[in-house]
Amino acid sequence: MKTRVLLTGATGTVGYNTLLNLINQKNLDITVFDLKTPHARKKLKPFKDRVNIIWGDISNKDHLIPATVDQDIVLHLAAIIPPAADNYPPLAYKVNVLGTKNLVDLLEILSPNAHIIHASSVAVYGDRIKNPWIKTTDPVQESPGDIYARTKIIAEKLITSSRLTWTIFRLNAVFGIGNHKISKLLFHMPLSTPIEIITPQDAGRAFAYAINHLDKLGGRIFNLAGGEKCRIIYKDFLERSFELFGLGKLNFPPDAFARQNFHCGYYVDSHELIDILNFNQDTIETYFEKVAKGISPMQRLFTRMFHRIIKASLLKKSEPLRALKKKDSRLIRHFFGNHNNLNSINTSG
Repeated sequence: MKTRVLLTGATGTVGYNTLLNLINQKNLDITVFDLKTPHARKKLKPFKDRVNIIWGDISNKDHLIPATVDQDIVLHLAAIIPPAADNYPPLAYKVNVLGTKNLVDLLEILSPNAHIIHASSVAVYGDRIKNPWIKTTDPVQESPGDIYARTKIIAEKLITSSRLTWTIFRLNAVFGIGNHKISKLLFHMPLSTPIEIITPQDAGRAFAYAINHLDKLGGRIFNLAGGEKCRIIYKDFLERSFELFGLGKLNFPPDAFARQNFHCGYYVDSHELIDILNFNQDTIETYFEKVAKGISPMQRLFTRMFHRIIKASLLKKSEPLRALKKKDSRLIRHFFGNHNNLNSINTSG
Protein backbone atom coordinates (compact mmCIF):
# COMPACT_ATOMS: atom_id res chain seq x y z
CA MET A 1 0.00 0.00 0.00
CA LYS A 2 1.36 3.39 -0.98
CA THR A 3 2.02 6.18 1.50
CA ARG A 4 -0.07 9.23 0.66
CA VAL A 5 1.96 12.44 0.76
CA LEU A 6 0.63 15.98 0.33
CA LEU A 7 3.07 18.74 -0.62
CA THR A 8 2.05 22.40 -0.49
CA GLY A 9 4.16 25.08 -2.13
CA ALA A 10 5.71 22.72 -4.67
CA THR A 11 6.58 25.50 -7.11
CA GLY A 12 8.61 27.45 -4.57
CA THR A 13 12.38 27.08 -4.52
CA VAL A 14 12.55 24.57 -1.66
CA GLY A 15 9.21 22.99 -2.51
CA TYR A 16 10.30 22.22 -6.05
CA ASN A 17 13.50 20.56 -4.84
CA THR A 18 11.43 18.59 -2.35
CA LEU A 19 9.22 17.36 -5.17
CA LEU A 20 12.25 16.33 -7.24
CA ASN A 21 13.37 14.12 -4.35
CA LEU A 22 9.93 12.75 -3.56
CA ILE A 23 9.27 11.44 -7.05
CA ASN A 24 12.43 9.33 -6.83
CA GLN A 25 11.08 7.45 -3.83
CA LYS A 26 9.04 4.29 -4.26
CA ASN A 27 5.57 3.51 -2.93
CA LEU A 28 4.44 7.11 -2.65
CA ASP A 29 1.13 8.54 -3.81
CA ILE A 30 2.03 12.23 -4.12
CA THR A 31 -0.47 15.07 -4.18
CA VAL A 32 0.63 18.61 -4.93
CA PHE A 33 -1.48 21.60 -3.91
CA ASP A 34 -0.58 24.95 -5.44
CA LEU A 35 -2.02 28.19 -6.76
CA LYS A 36 -2.74 27.97 -10.47
CA THR A 37 -0.55 30.51 -12.26
CA PRO A 38 1.21 30.35 -15.64
CA HIS A 39 4.51 29.91 -13.79
CA ALA A 40 3.16 27.07 -11.64
CA ARG A 41 1.52 25.29 -14.57
CA LYS A 42 4.75 25.38 -16.54
CA LYS A 43 6.83 24.18 -13.59
CA LEU A 44 4.55 21.26 -12.73
CA LYS A 45 3.77 20.19 -16.30
CA PRO A 46 6.60 17.61 -16.42
CA PHE A 47 5.10 15.87 -13.35
CA LYS A 48 1.44 15.73 -14.42
CA ASP A 49 1.56 11.96 -15.02
CA ARG A 50 3.50 11.21 -11.83
CA VAL A 51 1.70 13.25 -9.17
CA ASN A 52 -1.85 14.35 -8.41
CA ILE A 53 -2.05 18.10 -8.99
CA ILE A 54 -4.79 20.03 -7.20
CA TRP A 55 -5.01 23.71 -7.98
CA GLY A 56 -6.36 26.16 -5.46
CA ASP A 57 -5.89 29.01 -3.01
CA ILE A 58 -4.73 27.77 0.39
CA SER A 59 -6.61 30.61 2.06
CA ASN A 60 -9.86 29.15 0.66
CA LYS A 61 -10.84 26.16 2.78
CA ASP A 62 -13.12 24.73 0.09
CA HIS A 63 -10.20 24.58 -2.35
CA LEU A 64 -8.17 22.55 0.16
CA ILE A 65 -10.74 19.85 0.90
CA PRO A 66 -9.86 17.49 -2.00
CA ALA A 67 -6.16 17.68 -1.11
CA THR A 68 -6.57 16.87 2.57
CA VAL A 69 -8.58 13.64 2.41
CA ASP A 70 -6.83 10.50 3.72
CA GLN A 71 -3.28 11.84 3.71
CA ASP A 72 -0.53 10.09 5.69
CA ILE A 73 2.16 12.79 5.55
CA VAL A 74 1.87 16.51 4.81
CA LEU A 75 4.87 18.64 3.86
CA HIS A 76 3.67 22.20 4.33
CA LEU A 77 5.96 24.58 2.45
CA ALA A 78 3.47 27.04 0.99
CA ALA A 79 4.29 30.57 2.19
CA ILE A 80 4.75 34.18 1.20
CA ILE A 81 8.37 35.02 1.97
CA PRO A 82 10.35 38.29 2.00
CA PRO A 83 10.46 40.68 0.27
CA ALA A 84 6.86 39.97 -0.82
CA ALA A 85 5.84 39.39 2.81
CA ASP A 86 7.15 42.85 3.73
CA ASN A 87 5.58 44.54 0.73
CA TYR A 88 2.18 42.85 1.08
CA PRO A 89 1.51 42.11 4.77
CA PRO A 90 -2.19 41.19 4.27
CA LEU A 91 -1.17 38.58 1.69
CA ALA A 92 1.48 37.19 4.05
CA TYR A 93 -1.13 36.75 6.79
CA LYS A 94 -3.64 35.32 4.34
CA VAL A 95 -1.28 32.59 3.12
CA ASN A 96 1.07 31.97 6.05
CA VAL A 97 -1.47 32.17 8.87
CA LEU A 98 -4.96 31.59 7.46
CA GLY A 99 -3.63 29.05 4.98
CA THR A 100 -1.94 27.08 7.76
CA LYS A 101 -5.07 27.25 9.91
CA ASN A 102 -7.22 25.96 7.05
CA LEU A 103 -4.80 23.12 6.41
CA VAL A 104 -4.65 22.09 10.08
CA ASP A 105 -8.43 22.34 10.56
CA LEU A 106 -9.15 20.14 7.56
CA LEU A 107 -6.46 17.58 8.33
CA GLU A 108 -7.80 17.14 11.86
CA ILE A 109 -11.13 16.12 10.33
CA LEU A 110 -10.18 14.41 7.07
CA SER A 111 -6.73 12.98 7.92
CA PRO A 112 -6.55 12.90 11.73
CA ASN A 113 -3.62 10.45 11.74
CA ALA A 114 -1.48 12.51 9.38
CA HIS A 115 2.00 13.71 10.30
CA ILE A 116 2.55 17.33 9.23
CA ILE A 117 6.05 18.73 8.70
CA HIS A 118 5.98 22.51 8.62
CA ALA A 119 8.58 24.83 7.10
CA SER A 120 9.33 27.71 9.49
CA SER A 121 12.23 30.15 9.56
CA VAL A 122 15.26 31.47 11.42
CA ALA A 123 13.37 34.77 11.39
CA VAL A 124 11.38 33.63 14.44
CA TYR A 125 14.51 34.13 16.59
CA GLY A 126 14.72 37.82 15.68
CA ASP A 127 17.85 39.95 15.86
CA ARG A 128 20.79 37.79 17.00
CA ILE A 129 23.71 40.10 16.20
CA LYS A 130 24.79 40.23 19.86
CA ASN A 131 24.16 36.53 20.44
CA PRO A 132 24.52 34.75 17.08
CA TRP A 133 24.66 31.15 18.34
CA ILE A 134 21.11 29.84 18.01
CA LYS A 135 19.45 26.69 19.33
CA THR A 136 15.86 25.51 19.16
CA THR A 137 15.29 26.05 22.88
CA ASP A 138 15.92 29.79 22.50
CA PRO A 139 12.84 32.01 22.89
CA VAL A 140 11.11 33.20 19.74
CA GLN A 141 10.79 36.95 19.25
CA GLU A 142 10.55 38.57 15.85
CA SER A 143 12.47 41.72 15.06
CA PRO A 144 10.33 44.88 15.18
CA GLY A 145 8.35 45.24 11.97
CA ASP A 146 9.20 41.75 10.68
CA ILE A 147 5.82 40.71 9.28
CA TYR A 148 7.14 37.43 7.89
CA ALA A 149 8.56 36.33 11.25
CA ARG A 150 5.29 37.23 13.00
CA THR A 151 3.29 35.07 10.58
CA LYS A 152 5.69 32.16 11.07
CA ILE A 153 5.46 32.37 14.86
CA ILE A 154 1.66 32.29 14.67
CA ALA A 155 1.76 29.42 12.18
CA GLU A 156 4.05 27.42 14.47
CA LYS A 157 1.55 27.83 17.31
CA LEU A 158 -1.24 26.60 15.06
CA ILE A 159 0.82 23.51 14.26
CA THR A 160 1.98 22.69 17.77
CA SER A 161 -1.46 23.21 19.33
CA SER A 162 -3.17 20.97 16.79
CA ARG A 163 -4.27 17.37 17.37
CA LEU A 164 -1.98 16.21 14.57
CA THR A 165 1.43 14.62 14.88
CA TRP A 166 3.79 17.41 13.90
CA THR A 167 7.38 18.43 13.18
CA ILE A 168 8.77 21.90 12.49
CA PHE A 169 11.90 22.70 10.50
CA ARG A 170 13.21 26.25 10.98
CA LEU A 171 15.20 26.99 7.83
CA ASN A 172 18.19 29.30 7.98
CA ALA A 173 19.27 31.40 4.96
CA VAL A 174 18.31 29.54 1.78
CA PHE A 175 20.80 30.51 -0.92
CA GLY A 176 20.79 28.94 -4.35
CA ILE A 177 21.33 29.78 -7.99
CA GLY A 178 18.64 32.17 -9.18
CA ASN A 179 16.39 31.87 -6.13
CA HIS A 180 17.14 35.35 -4.79
CA LYS A 181 16.43 38.52 -6.71
CA ILE A 182 18.22 41.67 -5.63
CA SER A 183 15.89 43.63 -3.36
CA LYS A 184 15.95 46.13 -0.52
CA LEU A 185 16.65 43.20 1.84
CA LEU A 186 20.25 43.29 0.65
CA PHE A 187 20.73 46.30 2.92
CA HIS A 188 18.51 45.20 5.81
CA MET A 189 20.99 42.60 7.05
CA PRO A 190 23.92 44.03 9.06
CA LEU A 191 27.27 43.26 7.45
CA SER A 192 28.49 41.60 10.65
CA THR A 193 25.66 39.04 10.61
CA PRO A 194 26.80 35.40 10.84
CA ILE A 195 24.80 33.20 8.48
CA GLU A 196 24.63 29.44 8.07
CA ILE A 197 23.29 28.84 4.61
CA ILE A 198 21.42 25.91 3.21
CA THR A 199 21.01 25.35 -0.52
CA PRO A 200 17.56 24.61 -1.98
CA GLN A 201 18.87 21.21 -3.02
CA ASP A 202 19.88 20.26 0.53
CA ALA A 203 16.66 21.68 1.96
CA GLY A 204 14.60 19.70 -0.55
CA ARG A 205 16.44 16.53 0.38
CA ALA A 206 15.80 17.19 4.07
CA PHE A 207 12.03 17.46 3.64
CA ALA A 208 11.83 14.50 1.27
CA TYR A 209 14.06 12.26 3.40
CA ALA A 210 12.09 13.19 6.52
CA ILE A 211 9.14 11.02 5.52
CA ASN A 212 11.27 7.94 6.19
CA HIS A 213 12.30 9.02 9.70
CA LEU A 214 9.04 10.14 11.27
CA ASP A 215 9.63 8.10 14.43
CA LYS A 216 12.58 10.38 15.27
CA LEU A 217 10.90 13.64 14.29
CA GLY A 218 7.45 13.65 15.85
CA GLY A 219 6.65 16.46 18.29
CA ARG A 220 10.00 18.16 17.76
CA ILE A 221 11.35 21.43 16.37
CA PHE A 222 14.61 21.33 14.40
CA ASN A 223 16.95 23.98 13.07
CA LEU A 224 17.57 23.28 9.39
CA ALA A 225 20.82 24.51 7.85
CA GLY A 226 23.95 23.15 6.20
CA GLY A 227 26.18 22.80 9.25
CA GLU A 228 29.64 24.12 10.10
CA LYS A 229 30.91 24.09 6.51
CA CYS A 230 28.07 26.39 5.44
CA ARG A 231 28.88 29.26 7.81
CA ILE A 232 30.05 32.69 6.72
CA ILE A 233 29.82 36.34 7.75
CA TYR A 234 27.43 38.36 5.57
CA LYS A 235 30.12 40.89 4.60
CA ASP A 236 32.36 38.08 3.35
CA PHE A 237 29.44 36.51 1.53
CA LEU A 238 28.71 39.75 -0.32
CA GLU A 239 32.37 40.42 -1.13
CA ARG A 240 32.78 36.99 -2.71
CA SER A 241 29.48 37.33 -4.58
CA PHE A 242 30.35 40.77 -5.94
CA GLU A 243 33.72 39.53 -7.14
CA LEU A 244 32.20 36.50 -8.90
CA PHE A 245 29.60 38.57 -10.72
CA GLY A 246 32.14 41.17 -11.82
CA LEU A 247 30.90 43.96 -9.57
CA GLY A 248 34.30 44.55 -8.00
CA LYS A 249 34.73 45.56 -4.39
CA LEU A 250 31.95 45.88 -1.84
CA ASN A 251 32.58 49.58 -1.34
CA PHE A 252 29.11 50.82 -0.52
CA PRO A 253 28.79 53.50 2.18
CA PRO A 254 28.92 51.77 5.59
CA ASP A 255 25.58 53.32 6.55
CA ALA A 256 23.90 51.76 3.54
CA PHE A 257 23.48 48.66 5.69
CA ALA A 258 21.33 48.39 8.79
CA ARG A 259 22.98 47.71 12.15
CA GLN A 260 20.07 45.87 13.78
CA ASN A 261 16.55 44.43 13.52
CA PHE A 262 17.10 41.62 11.06
CA HIS A 263 17.77 37.93 11.70
CA CYS A 264 20.08 34.96 11.01
CA GLY A 265 22.95 33.43 12.94
CA TYR A 266 24.77 30.14 13.41
CA TYR A 267 22.76 27.09 14.43
CA VAL A 268 24.40 25.37 17.38
CA ASP A 269 22.22 22.31 16.82
CA SER A 270 21.92 22.03 13.03
CA HIS A 271 23.86 18.78 13.29
CA GLU A 272 20.88 17.08 14.98
CA LEU A 273 18.78 17.01 11.81
CA ILE A 274 21.83 16.33 9.64
CA ASP A 275 22.62 13.27 11.77
CA ILE A 276 19.07 11.93 11.38
CA LEU A 277 18.48 12.65 7.69
CA ASN A 278 22.00 12.81 6.19
CA PHE A 279 20.79 15.32 3.60
CA ASN A 280 23.68 17.79 3.40
CA GLN A 281 25.83 17.63 0.29
CA ASP A 282 26.69 21.30 -0.12
CA THR A 283 29.13 23.61 1.67
CA ILE A 284 29.75 27.32 1.35
CA GLU A 285 32.52 26.45 -1.12
CA THR A 286 30.34 24.26 -3.35
CA TYR A 287 27.73 27.01 -3.27
CA PHE A 288 30.18 29.56 -4.68
CA GLU A 289 31.47 27.00 -7.19
CA LYS A 290 27.92 26.57 -8.51
CA VAL A 291 27.41 30.32 -8.62
CA ALA A 292 30.61 30.73 -10.63
CA LYS A 293 29.57 28.04 -13.12
CA GLY A 294 26.20 29.70 -13.57
CA ILE A 295 27.68 33.04 -14.67
CA SER A 296 28.53 33.23 -18.36
CA PRO A 297 31.69 35.04 -19.51
CA MET A 298 29.50 37.52 -21.40
CA GLN A 299 27.44 38.24 -18.30
CA ARG A 300 30.55 38.82 -16.21
CA LEU A 301 32.07 41.04 -18.90
CA PHE A 302 28.90 43.13 -19.16
CA THR A 303 28.76 43.53 -15.38
CA ARG A 304 32.40 44.60 -15.20
CA MET A 305 31.85 47.18 -17.92
CA PHE A 306 28.86 48.73 -16.17
CA HIS A 307 29.63 47.93 -12.53
CA ARG A 308 29.48 51.55 -11.41
CA ILE A 309 26.02 52.07 -12.89
CA ILE A 310 24.77 48.76 -11.52
CA LYS A 311 26.07 49.46 -8.02
CA ALA A 312 24.63 52.97 -8.07
CA SER A 313 21.27 51.42 -8.96
CA LEU A 314 21.61 48.90 -6.14
CA LEU A 315 22.46 51.63 -3.66
CA LYS A 316 19.16 53.37 -4.40
CA LYS A 317 17.43 50.36 -2.82
CA SER A 318 19.06 51.04 0.56
CA GLU A 319 16.32 52.03 2.97
CA PRO A 320 18.77 52.66 5.86
CA LEU A 321 20.68 55.19 3.76
CA ARG A 322 17.47 56.78 2.56
CA ALA A 323 16.29 57.15 6.16
CA LEU A 324 19.49 59.03 7.01
CA LYS A 325 19.22 61.34 4.03
CA LYS A 326 15.60 62.14 4.86
CA LYS A 327 16.44 62.41 8.57
CA ASP A 328 13.58 60.04 9.35
CA SER A 329 14.12 59.58 13.09
CA ARG A 330 11.74 56.61 13.35
CA LEU A 331 13.48 54.60 10.63
CA ILE A 332 16.93 55.69 11.81
CA ARG A 333 16.14 54.22 15.23
CA HIS A 334 14.79 51.08 13.56
CA PHE A 335 17.85 50.45 11.41
CA PHE A 336 20.59 51.90 13.61
CA GLY A 337 19.26 52.13 17.18
CA ASN A 338 21.03 54.73 19.28
CA HIS A 339 24.09 54.79 17.07
CA ASN A 340 25.58 58.29 17.26
CA ASN A 341 28.35 58.09 14.72
CA LEU A 342 26.77 57.75 11.30
CA ASN A 343 29.18 59.13 8.73
CA SER A 344 28.07 57.96 5.31
CA ILE A 345 30.47 58.01 2.40
CA ASN A 346 28.96 59.59 -0.69
CA THR A 347 30.07 57.07 -3.27
CA SER A 348 28.39 54.24 -5.09
CA GLY A 349 31.69 52.47 -5.80
